[in-house]
Amino acid sequence: MNLKKTLASAAALGGVFAVSAVAKADTVTVKAGDTLSTLAQKYNTTVDAIVKQNHISNANLIYVGQQLQIGNDNQAQSSNQNNGQANNNAAANVQNQNNQATTTQSDNGGQQLSGSEAAARAWIVARESGGNYNARNGQYIGKYQLSASYLGGDYSPAHQDAVANQYVASRYGSWVNAQRFWESHGWY
Repeated sequence: MNLKKTLASAAALGGVFAVSAVAKADTVTVKAGDTLSTLAQKYNTTVDAIVKQNHISNANLIYVGQQLQIGNDNQAQSSNQNNGQANNNAAANVQNQNNQATTTQSDNGGQQLSGSEAAARAWIVARESGGNYNARNGQYIGKYQLSASYLGGDYSPAHQDAVANQYVASRYGSWVNAQRFWESHGWY
């Protein structure tokens, strides 16, 4: 009789361990300053895994308040596998950062942007308008919150992109420099 209780307890305990070994997907709300790279590092995964899991079409563009699923709820992993995965992910993150520096992306304004330039632009846009071409704040209009005088009455997305690229190039030289200015002054 005691043997049956012991076996039943052992079986139940084994089930608890099996359930706790399954990695759960975390729902993460994007905060100001988050990037897929920093989230991948924080949650011990890769940018590619987050992109694939959330069906993200542009790895350089996420929005404040956006909800992302991070992690894998289909696999059980031992701590040794997790340690090996952490090392593999660290190498993958370095490779992703190197790839981002060499890839380019075209916006609606037709300008080719490197991964770091596109990321800096996305960072600014997230803080200025959340990516909304129709955002209004007094005299500031659109995705980049440009003065109405810069846009000359043409508020189309393509024109906003083109004018923002011209503005940033003439004032800061690059989106990365514009981001640095924004970080120190709270505007660009």
